[in-house]
Amino acid sequence: MDGLSKHAVSSFDEIEKVMACGESHRSKGATLMNAESSRAHTVIQIEFRSIIKFQGKISQKLSVINLIDLAGSEKAGQSGATGDRLKEGCEINKSLSCLGDVIKALVDKQNGNKTVVVPYRNSNLTRML
Repeated sequence: MDGLSKHAVSSFDEIEKVMACGESHRSKGATLMNAESSRAHTVIQIEFRSIIKFQGKISQKLSVINLIDLAGSEKAGQSGATGDRLKEGCEINKSLSCLGDVIKALVDKQNGNKTVVVPYRNSNLTRML
């Protein structure tokens, strides 16, 4: 997917630096509702790897944390969005709607409806998550 990058770090300070760099590259734009409106969702995935060598054997543990900043949904009329801002708002709303569909399907599945198909592939956001 466009805009994804991977950075190896070994300390919390390095994580903060990468996150600050990512923040500086976030797509933002002014609308009537917000001077610095997020124009895209931001996903930061942190993988923690623990590799231990003991008596000639290697043991590895992996933990993954996803930090997600979702761009908010917009009403075109209230935001005053036109042109590219309007297109961005439509794409944001579409992906949030797809995320809502996935959450609803997961709840339905948990509540015993075994025939539900979870629509993970309906947007880049839900596919990635």
